[in-house]
Amino acid sequence: MERHRQAVRLIASTVRAYFERSEPYRIFHGSTNSTRPAHQKSGARLVDISALAHVLEVDAKRRTALVEPNVPMDRLVESTLPHGLVPPVVMEFPGITAGGGFAGTGGESSSFRHGYFDENVAAVEIVLPDGEVVLAKPDEGAYADLFNGARGAVGTLGVTTLLELKLVEAKRFVRTTYRRTNSVAEAVRVVREECARKENDYVDGILFSKTHGVIVTGQMTDEPPPQGEAVQTFSHAWDPWYYMHVRERTQALPSSAAASNADKSGAEGTATEYIPLAEYLFRYDRGGFWVGQAAFDYFPLVPFSRFFRWFLDDFLHTRMLYRALHGSGESARFFVQDVGIPYESAEAFVDYTSSQLGVWPLWLCPLKTPPGPSFHPHVRRSTNTTTATNKDGESSGELLNFGVWGWGPQDRAEFVRANRAFEARVDALGGMKWLYAHTYYAASEFWDVYGNRSWYEALRRKYRATALPSVYDKVKVREEPPGGWKARVKALWPVGGLYGIWKGIKSRDYFLHRRATWKWRGGAAGKDKLA
Repeated sequence: MERHRQAVRLIASTVRAYFERSEPYRIFHGSTNSTRPAHQKSGARLVDISALAHVLEVDAKRRTALVEPNVPMDRLVESTLPHGLVPPVVMEFPGITAGGGFAGTGGESSSFRHGYFDENVAAVEIVLPDGEVVLAKPDEGAYADLFNGARGAVGTLGVTTLLELKLVEAKRFVRTTYRRTNSVAEAVRVVREECARKENDYVDGILFSKTHGVIVTGQMTDEPPPQGEAVQTFSHAWDPWYYMHVRERTQALPSSAAASNADKSGAEGTATEYIPLAEYLFRYDRGGFWVGQAAFDYFPLVPFSRFFRWFLDDFLHTRMLYRALHGSGESARFFVQDVGIPYESAEAFVDYTSSQLGVWPLWLCPLKTPPGPSFHPHVRRSTNTTTATNKDGESSGELLNFGVWGWGPQDRAEFVRANRAFEARVDALGGMKWLYAHTYYAASEFWDVYGNRSWYEALRRKYRATALPSVYDKVKVREEPPGGWKARVKALWPVGGLYGIWKGIKSRDYFLHRRATWKWRGGAAGKDKLA
């Protein structure tokens, strides 16, 4: 803890100096899982917190962990699994950090039950904009309003330097069931059915098309696979990419509609397998869901074959894909959006993305959302919208998240137009975007959608944060492309792609996956591990 305290004192001193000069700053984490263009941060004053990347304590008795903000999900899971514990919500990309999950939005396949990542944080240490260090908790103490304001506010109320995370019991495997659907309406209905089943720990889905959907459910278990069945892994270079595996397993299955009220263990239209827990948590890492296929689109002379996915595996994990996306400049024309949509609007949303964007597959992730005010997607309109009551008697809601990831128009003006039209359609359907991605709203539109400006500005005044960029300042993307000769050169094929690869190699991030201890090793040794 002394190392941590010294690092926080240095950060507080730096922040205090900026405060006394009334100078805004941005936070340097050392990595990013945002797709916002990196050129927007050029020239900014930085507070470097990259050294805060350690798990300080795992308390098995209290089921908590003290975690610095730059601890990524894979290192966090590697620290908790030996204690038989795991965070309730684990972001499915290994490089996403605990601090990013708190200051941004982290919702995954367990979020239908546990909500967003930050809803499982018991306390945070925050350096306020004047350099004061405070401890904030969600339901008690003088800084409860700061805690609730800071989550999802992308670091605009202070610098998070430590988190106390809640943990739950971990088990060795996830019994994973794939349930085939043949229409969007059926997929939406099945998601809701599966969320209502108390035995499910995880629920998400993939729409490969309007007529081929798969709803995936997971139940943690210590029971091994049945005799004669092998465990399924996704972390090794010759393993299948998860989404391709799911598509192959379900391609020939009939719809499971007739089995809605049956025992799913042997139901027609389903397939079940056993996945080691950590392999399940990070199943989408290789290929970045399906975004990794875009790298093969960019380099069309490289076949999208299993051999080349194996041969180029170091470059096709999410950390390296993010490096390449930013380094190449292709983030300026790649459509990456997550949106929370009310269930009753889900079919209309899919109709829109299909006709206007042509992006497939789509990821489905049911969310239990906070009542607001919040910068997270949450229920904005109560009419005909599913709500529930939380432990405090407040009305919380349920949304269906859609991940929409694929190539956008090459022309910059058309790309911006497509994003603006997308934002308008999401708004009309009562939905909300996640703020990690490209955001083009005008200021008035942004605050109309997120609807908490007076509450947020009051917190900024109270905690002396008015000299810092606001949430809108941080997430708004410049509509004009980056200028200069570097941008023009990178726009020439294949210069940008090769430069992105070089940036990835330079980062050496591929070693992080090679050396990961969470990967299932199999055999006798693997049988004694949780994952």
